[in-house]
Amino acid sequence: MIIIDGSHGEGGGQMLRTSLSMSALTGRPFRMEHIRAGRKKPGLRYQHLTAVLAVADLCQAEVRGAAVNSQFLEFVPQARPTAGKYTWDVTDVAPNGSAGAIMLIWQTVLWPLLFASGANSQITLRGGTHVSFSPSFHYIQNVFVPSLRHFGVSIQPDLIDWGWYPLGGGQIQTQIRPISHLEAADFLPEPINSVNGLAVVTNLPGHIPHRMSRRAHNLLTEQGWHAAVQALRLKSNSTGAGLFLWLPSNQAGVTSLGSRGLPAQTVAEHAVDELIEFAESGAAVDPHLADQLLIPMALAHGTSSYTTNQLTQHTLTNIDILQKWLDADISYTGSLNQPAEISVTGIGYSAPTS
Repeated sequence: MIIIDGSHGEGGGQMLRTSLSMSALTGRPFRMEHIRAGRKKPGLRYQHLTAVLAVADLCQAEVRGAAVNSQFLEFVPQARPTAGKYTWDVTDVAPNGSAGAIMLIWQTVLWPLLFASGANSQITLRGGTHVSFSPSFHYIQNVFVPSLRHFGVSIQPDLIDWGWYPLGGGQIQTQIRPISHLEAADFLPEPINSVNGLAVVTNLPGHIPHRMSRRAHNLLTEQGWHAAVQALRLKSNSTGAGLFLWLPSNQAGVTSLGSRGLPAQTVAEHAVDELIEFAESGAAVDPHLADQLLIPMALAHGTSSYTTNQLTQHTLTNIDILQKWLDADISYTGSLNQPAEISVTGIGYSAPTS
């Protein structure tokens, strides 16, 4: 059994999610203590508990400590991950409703299901699709998922309904076809000539997305880029606003969420400023993608690499936890919050044949 100190490094939920995925894939049990000790509300929150229960469903795991606010978890897989039709709803563990980040849960179950025994899987997740401190659905759809094609993974999540903080109520569905292995991939800097985007509100006045879109368009064209930012007003189970920008190379994207009292123009300025910072660095992938690519790189056959404009504590913590689970050779040059280059020689993981 692998013993993990959840207060290490970034001290958040990432160590738990990575450990759940790796435990299901390797069949190795783990015990985690001091879960999310670095957070204002430590322990398992609704989205973390839902992720635990979801992965436990996939590999029939025996679990201790699976409760809201628990800072201890013991997870013992009893079987290989099994393909199937699954539905997980954050509100099942949050009686008063929650916008728990279901895209993080989606990423947690993705890896076990990609190597699952059986036919294709269909998963449905309900909760928050566009919430702070987590990848939005549109970041996953337009940055992370296209990047997975380099490794030989082809999937397409579908947005059924939008879910914003604090009510959630969003829903996504995805078909996942099992694969035998992942190929290594190198990510190189791509020239930036244009930017795609979406300015969206649900259950709010239609002038708000147009103001976000216009401001973003003006700022992007000032950089000499062609801007294609669509404005949409939609209906949903919850109310919210956001601007989502991504590059046609699919190697960088930005999410800027609106909030009460925050001008629409400011939402756009935050997004464009972050994208300009990335562009000026000349890096291959943005800091969020740099973190999210580590799992496929560590599992792949061969050596993968990329440069990023900012080496985050999230990324460093993910490197540390992956090296607890896998004998992957992970090296990097650069220091915290500075540009970096990361190279990973994967373990050549293949789905068991029986």
